[in-house]
Amino acid sequence: MTQPLRIALAGLGTVGAGVVKLLDTNRALIERRAGRPIEIIAVSARDRTRDRGVDLARFDWVDDATALAQRDDVDVVVELMGGADGPALVLARATLAANKAFVTANKAMIAHHGLELATAAENADAALKYEAAVAGGIPVIKGLREGAAANEIGRVYGILNGTCNYILTTMEKEGRDFAEVLAEAQALGYAEADPSFDIDGIDAAHKLSILASLAFGTQVNFAGVAITGIRHVIAADIAEAQALGYRVRLVGVGEANSKGLFQRVHPCLVPLGNPLAHVSGSLNAVVAEGNFVGRLFFEGRGAGEGPTASAVVADLIDIARGEYGPAFAMPVASLAQLPPAEAGQRRGRAYLRFTVADRPGVLAEITAAMRDAGVSIESMIQRGASADGVILVMVTHEGPERAVTDALERLDGSQSILSKPMLMHIVDA
Repeated sequence: MTQPLRIALAGLGTVGAGVVKLLDTNRALIERRAGRPIEIIAVSARDRTRDRGVDLARFDWVDDATALAQRDDVDVVVELMGGADGPALVLARATLAANKAFVTANKAMIAHHGLELATAAENADAALKYEAAVAGGIPVIKGLREGAAANEIGRVYGILNGTCNYILTTMEKEGRDFAEVLAEAQALGYAEADPSFDIDGIDAAHKLSILASLAFGTQVNFAGVAITGIRHVIAADIAEAQALGYRVRLVGVGEANSKGLFQRVHPCLVPLGNPLAHVSGSLNAVVAEGNFVGRLFFEGRGAGEGPTASAVVADLIDIARGEYGPAFAMPVASLAQLPPAEAGQRRGRAYLRFTVADRPGVLAEITAAMRDAGVSIESMIQRGASADGVILVMVTHEGPERAVTDALERLDGSQSILSKPMLMHIVDA
């Protein structure tokens, strides 16, 4: 009989339990595709007593997850505990030091420590796999690392956080404001009790930094991602975007050229002709543009038990076949170290929303700041006065982003502007 691939599983939350269920349900199919059985030998989690809906009595239970890396009867350790540091990182280091393969769904750990772990994997001639870390069940890591390997990727961008996309598309459909929809998302389990990592764009930035490394052959640089979340998007922004023929989405975009590596997560206006405009609910989507293959579009569920477990087991099948290479598509020594690109050099159009006092001269003050900064205004909409002020929306002509930033700096501290202006870049079609 062919020797099974023996795995240890650290973390038995939603995804961990999903991995057990998937291996049980599709056991015969997985064995045929992997060329040998895949068997769980041992598990570890914080709470032994919790009912996870699966039979765990058949596995060895280990209280200290790090001990899984030392077992002679384990070939692969699967880490589903989460966290950039702490027990997850200790386990990753111990596993690779023991020359064992390591599979994770931990995007924060890969974003912060991916280069270190990839180097350790190369030194150990062991697999480091993380398909589940970005966009859940969507095979975008494999798509970039293998399917598009012959292409020079000019840009990678997408909707990388399902919680934000659910909130924005619900605001869009129902005309409700951010705080109300966030509370509903938390009640339904789409958002965490502390949603900061999601709504402030950090989760999407972790994923973007990983995608950028794979797409451009650069070192992972999470610190170089400019991050703005959706916390300050209001219903009026959604409505104005719709009136202008756009939809609001939180978009992560990465580009690399001779000027450096550009990475940004930011709420954007997406034209209806762009496929991202039609990604709704908690779905994720990634677009990669290759010089020979053209535009590649990946869409699907970016989180949850089934999709994430599917990606984890897909990595296990690759390892069972002996199919794995460098974690970031090329050896760590070959990854370029590019400086962050200056955003101000980029050209594009922008949406600006001001909440201003209802008094004479306010419009003249704002347009003068735009003029002096070299910003050309394409269109302007002013909504009626209320107790909270007047909403003034502007869309700019294409120009350098530096000019828009300069105009907002000129207006900083103005007594006419009642709250911080909202800036959203406009994605091209």
